[in-house]
Amino acid sequence: MTKPTLRAALGLLALAVGGQAVAAEGNSAPSKLETLAQVSQAAPAHRELNIQRWNTANGSRVLFVEAHELPMFDLRLTFAAGSSQDGKTPGLGLMTNAMLNEGVAGKDVQAIAQGFEGLGADFGNGSYKDMATATLRSLSAADKREPAVQLFSEVVGHPTFPAASLARIKNQLLASFEFRKQNPGFLASQAFAQKLYGDHPYAHSSDGDAKSIQGLTLEQLRAFHKRAYAAGNAVIALVGDLSPEQAHAIAEQVSNALPKGPALPAMAEPKAPVAGVTHIEFPSKQTHLLLGELGIQRNDPDFAALTMGAQILGGGSFGTRLMSEVREKRGLTYGVYAGFTAMQAKGPFTISLQTRAELSEGTLGLVKQIVADFLASGPTQQELDNAKRELAGSFPLSNASNAAIAGQLGAMGFYNLPPSFLEDFMQQSQALTVEQVREAMSKHLAADQLVVVTVGPSVPQLPLPAPSATPTEQPLGVPEH
Repeated sequence: MTKPTLRAALGLLALAVGGQAVAAEGNSAPSKLETLAQVSQAAPAHRELNIQRWNTANGSRVLFVEAHELPMFDLRLTFAAGSSQDGKTPGLGLMTNAMLNEGVAGKDVQAIAQGFEGLGADFGNGSYKDMATATLRSLSAADKREPAVQLFSEVVGHPTFPAASLARIKNQLLASFEFRKQNPGFLASQAFAQKLYGDHPYAHSSDGDAKSIQGLTLEQLRAFHKRAYAAGNAVIALVGDLSPEQAHAIAEQVSNALPKGPALPAMAEPKAPVAGVTHIEFPSKQTHLLLGELGIQRNDPDFAALTMGAQILGGGSFGTRLMSEVREKRGLTYGVYAGFTAMQAKGPFTISLQTRAELSEGTLGLVKQIVADFLASGPTQQELDNAKRELAGSFPLSNASNAAIAGQLGAMGFYNLPPSFLEDFMQQSQALTVEQVREAMSKHLAADQLVVVTVGPSVPQLPLPAPSATPTEQPLGVPEH
């Protein structure tokens, strides 16, 4: 599973535009030398973004940040068209998204690629659980901008879904499914999602499975595109060297190219899962451990406190509670990560690691005990102070590109977050107390309700080594897969 750092997990917006750091207004050179302690405690300099919002005539939501530092702009469309909208056909959302740039009237996939390349523009697309995206980066000069936006509008709004491309992409996916059968990490993730979500749309893989992919038809893709890529189901984010008038014109042009239709209903909440351990036999020297429970929606008021708590518990870096106890003191794993994936409905809270097969049961018990202790007592003041400093230091530096800002705007529009979300998050995080973090974590999580999946061999178990400043068990050199 992905193990993001704090800045990646939070998805914080870099308060720099076009890759150039922006100092706070009125910030002048210091009149005296500052100590490292003073620097570490200082509030980060940053620029507050002026986010403009409106709706197009066809109902697309638009968020725009004007930034003229570089002669280019980024456009990002976000649709409620991820795998959670697949219905009874897993993989439908992913396949529809993958086919967008395979053909439009008069152009095949190669001509489309050459068209963007010839304009110095870049097209991108992706499909996930909640959403699907299409992106454009282009120079802002009219002779480049206008044809790039026109081609982008055709690709996203009027794909032809060539039969040959569908066959090719199906074969690529089917080959990847065969490879994944030998990937214990994927097997763990797949089983964990099914145990955690049951019959909820979040339970199946975004890529679908061999049976569902083989049966997909062009008619299904066209129907999904008409429904899920409708203008009313789209969030348009624009960032860069555009005037408000140009941004309005681009948004209207793109929105008009999309099928007409409303936003899809919000995702229903999943039922509470049944706690317990599921083991999958797999020949290996290591065992993959994946445990967790239902977490939160993206707009949960406890988001800041839970993000901070998860970072302290197991944000993936040295010094976190899990890393200290499991790796540094005992050498049981190469790395361990804990975090919330906040989504439209309740996303998962997960803890993931891999360890020696003969120590897997003891390691699982240790992780459970660490979680129980953390939920009962919360972080120490020192742990909270350290996490706050890390956040303050990364806040002005993370996601410094216009494309990253467009991604932030797309998420804010998709999850109905307020324009002040980033500033609010920073202020709330820096004001948190130990008790507030403890209360939020214990409110949303329960140590006795963990869903656990293990993938590895059944072997005789050994007792765990005692904690030590110099553990005899050295961390695994390279994690498998």
